[in-house]
Amino acid sequence: MANSSGGAVAPYYLGLDVGTQSVRAALFDEQGRSAAFGVAGLETVYPHPGWAEQDPDQWWQAARAAVARALESARASADQVAAIGMDCTACTVVACDLDGRPLRSALLWMDQRSTLEAETISQTGDPVLRYVSGRVSPEWMLPKALWIKRHQPAVYERAARIVECTDWMMSRLTGAWTLSLNHVAVKWNYARPDGGWPVALLKAVGLEDLPAKWPEPIVELGGGDARLCARAASELGLRPGIPVAQGGIDAYLGMLGLGATRDGDVAVVVGSSTCHLAQSRAGVFGSGAAGCYPDATVAGLYTIEAGQTATGSILDWYRRHFAGDQARAAETRGVSVYAVLDELAGQVPPGSQGLLVRDDWQGNRSPYKNPAARGAIVGLSLAHGPGHVFRAIQEATACGTRHILADAAAHGLAVERIFLGGGGAKSDLWLQIHADVLQRPVLVPRESEACALGSAMAAAIAARVHPDWDQAAQAMVTIERRVEPNTANKTAYDDLFARYVELYRRLNEPALMG
Repeated sequence: MANSSGGAVAPYYLGLDVGTQSVRAALFDEQGRSAAFGVAGLETVYPHPGWAEQDPDQWWQAARAAVARALESARASADQVAAIGMDCTACTVVACDLDGRPLRSALLWMDQRSTLEAETISQTGDPVLRYVSGRVSPEWMLPKALWIKRHQPAVYERAARIVECTDWMMSRLTGAWTLSLNHVAVKWNYARPDGGWPVALLKAVGLEDLPAKWPEPIVELGGGDARLCARAASELGLRPGIPVAQGGIDAYLGMLGLGATRDGDVAVVVGSSTCHLAQSRAGVFGSGAAGCYPDATVAGLYTIEAGQTATGSILDWYRRHFAGDQARAAETRGVSVYAVLDELAGQVPPGSQGLLVRDDWQGNRSPYKNPAARGAIVGLSLAHGPGHVFRAIQEATACGTRHILADAAAHGLAVERIFLGGGGAKSDLWLQIHADVLQRPVLVPRESEACALGSAMAAAIAARVHPDWDQAAQAMVTIERRVEPNTANKTAYDDLFARYVELYRRLNEPALMG
């Protein structure tokens, strides 16, 4: 590559992050430093309660706009983009013809219409369900495909392809159909150790014809030899023929973008909810995790997934309803309201002087899998103020992570390193509380946009700059901070954690509730 004066220019690796609300295009160099971001919004429609849909064509139009904005922001030419990687939402299901023309709107990941179909699949008790702790989610591929077959049989019959957003976008980028091993291992009940597709399960629920609607090539995350086709290159303003890495699930690329690539690594992505992803050479079965997926990211490793449904969203709930005074103070000082709330919470001792919170505002995803669980604030006194409540919420979310990791450890997970990213990593107090409650160091990478960086790492692997995920992480992920636990707080947080677990029992066991 050369610039207009004939000198060499550094290549960029493009990470496409296809989220729920927007498509982000990010340019990174070989050291993982971001050069520019471009963003284009997406619209979601909600035809009925619990339903959520998007138009697949807008994903492509948004990608075109985002790439153009990133190139313009970086003042980069098409020649500088060496390869493309991509992450997308999981379980966003598209029914289309062989050319990719949608036959209906895509069922977005959050769409819950196929609850009965998920129950039908779970009740089979098929052995492959051990990888998902015995139950499938209505968000996943098989329940959504079964819903289409039952309720829109004409669409099902006409569909040459029933795939996910990633597969559809890969087809647009490359002109060829493939499946992502990352998606099928996590959300489609595909298990390499058991021979691949769950043939008996599909037959048991009347989906034996579904595999004919799936592309045959299954490509590992970041792998393959795909190239950007001429049509896509023209529409994106890029060079045809550059490598396109096999895409995957946004949270999983985010885990790799945090640097969690090895056996014993745990990624904790703290945002509105918290997602926990751990790498393990041995499978972890029987825990309260959402699943244990073989070869989902790194060949030879299982990825264990768990999560908390509400964490940062609880802090936002408190801000919206109870932080008017702090919001006015923040506006006067020209700072974020969260900075003011963190200052108040930082003045409160560990344990929040007896105030205890359960963070089950939207149910408990892990380790109890109880959607009916609800949050609680217990122990209020006239001595407590906004700082106490805000700190107690932060402590509860960290206790939830501790409980998830303890549950997984009891079933065989060996935790070696903990990486923490997402919006929650912007709060120094929340980071310290996590380290203190977990009683382990927490590693915080430089790049907060971990999903986009993970996709750029995939691009660099596809371009043969790095041979594998581990070496890509060593080159492109920089650990900015290592937050050590304060040992002086161990006793207080051991006591808090015990009371946190006991409170769930008291709130959710009928005999105790009566």
